[in-house]
Amino acid sequence: MGSILDVLAANPILLLFSVIGLGYLIGNIKVFGFKLGVAAVLFVGIAFGAVDPRLSLPDYFYILGLVLFVYALGLQAGPGFFASFQKRGLRYSAVAIVLLASGALVAIAVGKLMGLNAPSIAGLYCGALTNTPALAAAVETIKNLSPLIPADQVSLYVNSPVVTYGLAYPFGVFGVIFWFFVFTKIYKIDFTKEATDRATESTAEAIVSRTYRITNPAAIGKTVEQALAPLGHPGFTLSRIKRRTNAVEIVSQTTMLESGNLIIAVGPADALEMARILFGEESTEHVAEKRDDTSYRLIFVSNKSVAGKSVGELQTSRKFVGSITRLRRGEVEFVPSLDTILELGDRILVVTPRDQVEQASKFFGDSVRALSETDFLSLSLGIVLGVFLGMIPFPLWGGMNFRLGFAGGPLIVGIILGRLERTGPIQWGLPYNANLVLRQTGLVFFLAAIGTKAGPGFGATFQTGAWGLFAAGALVTSFVTVSTIIYAYKRLKLPMSGVMGMMSGLQTQPACLAYANQQSDSDLPNLWYATVQPASMIAKIALAQIVVSSLLVR
Repeated sequence: MGSILDVLAANPILLLFSVIGLGYLIGNIKVFGFKLGVAAVLFVGIAFGAVDPRLSLPDYFYILGLVLFVYALGLQAGPGFFASFQKRGLRYSAVAIVLLASGALVAIAVGKLMGLNAPSIAGLYCGALTNTPALAAAVETIKNLSPLIPADQVSLYVNSPVVTYGLAYPFGVFGVIFWFFVFTKIYKIDFTKEATDRATESTAEAIVSRTYRITNPAAIGKTVEQALAPLGHPGFTLSRIKRRTNAVEIVSQTTMLESGNLIIAVGPADALEMARILFGEESTEHVAEKRDDTSYRLIFVSNKSVAGKSVGELQTSRKFVGSITRLRRGEVEFVPSLDTILELGDRILVVTPRDQVEQASKFFGDSVRALSETDFLSLSLGIVLGVFLGMIPFPLWGGMNFRLGFAGGPLIVGIILGRLERTGPIQWGLPYNANLVLRQTGLVFFLAAIGTKAGPGFGATFQTGAWGLFAAGALVTSFVTVSTIIYAYKRLKLPMSGVMGMMSGLQTQPACLAYANQQSDSDLPNLWYATVQPASMIAKIALAQIVVSSLLVR
């Protein structure tokens, strides 16, 4: 055993991947149907550090992992973060932020009663709400404020949040699921009925195509652009039009609408009712694809010069002749408007002249292989901008300075660049698979390194006050979970499956979402998870830093 520890202590690379590999192995072990996943890497790192203080990974592993993780996270969360503050999402994102802020106040109150220091309170909060990026931000903030900490206690303060995070984390996962179970019994929830009601509501949202005969005098003699202008974004798109001469054309903004023409509209049923009113009457005559010179093609968007541009820009491009009638992004399919911005990895249904199919494929890329390639120029430039932002000192009271550091700087730059998507010829976004790999790699590097450093302190804390810290974390988790469930179910009138999805997003916890999906046969958990998750992620990162800063800087 001693010789193995000696080898690991002398070889940081071997130690790093031993921790990561063993962590993944343990993380895939299911307990009552659930598993820790990547978070197990942190616990394995803590165990290694507790066994032998020499098994501590160098800081550069932690810093490299942190920068890669938060920057990639920012790129991915950017569009959703800003979109969550539009229309309905604004209200529920605000509710989520208020609930998370209340949880932070409870954590501070409990920590003060227990006599915990500021870093320990921040770690307690991050663990109770199972948010590793928030933990990373807290640790980085402590390092930035190290001049306020006695020199002989800096290491203790840096490791303290990791220790309390590890103690509070387990109930942060299973406690939420426990409260889900309790409240489904209290409110006697019938998930089958909820799923049936949801299916009835969503029937109108299914995307279909219908043919209409143009008989409305208000549309006859106008171009498509003129006819659709009063509707704004009508919720449907037009693909082909059949003239009275039997000629079939691809619909563009300049297509002239003539009496008796047949036009094909694509969209959800309620939007197509508007199309019927606009054009005149629905027709049973089918404009068959095989009988004309048009063709449909499902195309992957992999061309970086196309990503970041709107559908309207592309459909007026001389390089593309056709119409985009459907767009699938991740697991969501919808009818794009002219303002919809294409992203790398989107799958679009293109209607184009048969002789233009190959040209359209080349125009959009249509290469799965290209989606796995990473633009290291934009990646490096974005990270450099983030690190520079993190180095800028912001003045505080008492003559002190505050820096965003390696966590805050790259995260903020990533969010902004992810929202911009493109600046001139530079495409900031990464293909989804490449972004996921980058995030996972950075995260496990950070967890392994920070875990090994916290190991020695974890053992001492566990022996002296583990159960008290565990109970404190459980209290914070329970407060936020119970408050969210009661408020969302009773005040917001959400179905319980939606409530569980919202709470899972607020907790940013996939294990809780998995439980919600097991209970519900509808897509409501996923829908509400996506509604609040981006804002919740950013809010917890900010709140963790505020907790540390407000308690240390006094």
